[in-house]
Amino acid sequence: MIRRLLALSLPLVLAACAGAPVLQQEDLPAARAAANALKVLGTRYQYGGADPLSGFDCSGLVQFSFREAGVRVPRTTEEQRLASRPIVRAELRAGDLLFFDLESKKNSHVGIYQGDGTFVHAPSTGKDVRRDRLDAPYWARHLSETRRLSL
Repeated sequence: MIRRLLALSLPLVLAACAGAPVLQQEDLPAARAAANALKVLGTRYQYGGADPLSGFDCSGLVQFSFREAGVRVPRTTEEQRLASRPIVRAELRAGDLLFFDLESKKNSHVGIYQGDGTFVHAPSTGKDVRRDRLDAPYWARHLSETRRLSL
């Protein structure tokens, strides 16, 4: 009976796995961090915040998302920038960091790339963690660096 059940279900399991994306070993923590950022969409912005209960600022969201994926990341935007290496935009993958120049401040904002031209970030006071398009005119104009953490 069990053998018959396994024989009937195996093709379904294999078919489901065939369409799943194949991730390289080094991609897994960053991809998990990107997924963790999606889980807190709608959480309020809080300057200095680094958890879903108190809220997030941009670098706190990055630190939390990676910590939940088992990776220690520095706390501030500048420390996160220095802990990562530059990559070309064409090489972006889920979990890469995007830095923006806002309010005439170099690399003053950070977000987590999700793939498909989108990223998650904690924008500013009065706004919630959200997903935006990297090619939106505002974000495209202010993008300063694309970087990857060495995991």
